[in-house]
Amino acid sequence: MIEEINEESDFLTSLMLTYGEEIKRLVYSYLKDWALTEDVTQDVFVTIYLKMDSFQGNSDIKTWIYRIAINKCKDMLKSWKYKKLFLTTQFFSLIETKTPEFYVIDGQQKDKVVQAIFDLPIKYREVIILYYYKELKINEISSLLGLSPSGVKTRLLRAKKTLEKDLGGQWDEK
Repeated sequence: MIEEINEESDFLTSLMLTYGEEIKRLVYSYLKDWALTEDVTQDVFVTIYLKMDSFQGNSDIKTWIYRIAINKCKDMLKSWKYKKLFLTTQFFSLIETKTPEFYVIDGQQKDKVVQAIFDLPIKYREVIILYYYKELKINEISSLLGLSPSGVKTRLLRAKKTLEKDLGGQWDEK
């Protein structure tokens, strides 16, 4: 029994080291508040620990962890706690990212692009972030969000068109 707990604890520690920062950035992309991000990220890993035995291996462990994180974020976005916080505090700050796209864009344009992405409706924002910044494939996003691959492609296209309109043609996916 104790040995089993130690193995699970070691596995969870390994997952936290491997995916912790990545999950934190994903959660922040939904909530845009670092304090809530910390809470929800911790809740994600508590849920992983409690539900480890329910992981069936039908998908990659990363996909399973992302699904838990996205569900936790959506739960938080629906909660009164979040709505109250949203109404009483400023919530926009830049995401920290090290993607090639953001090295190319100068500071002012970066601010505009990030703001435009955060201003997108959540259904468009999540596909943009998962595809361009988390570099997930269409099929992985499809699995994560419970959409068909064509549904993901449609959302990506609509998100890009919205960004192009909002940025006056400055959106360049490369």
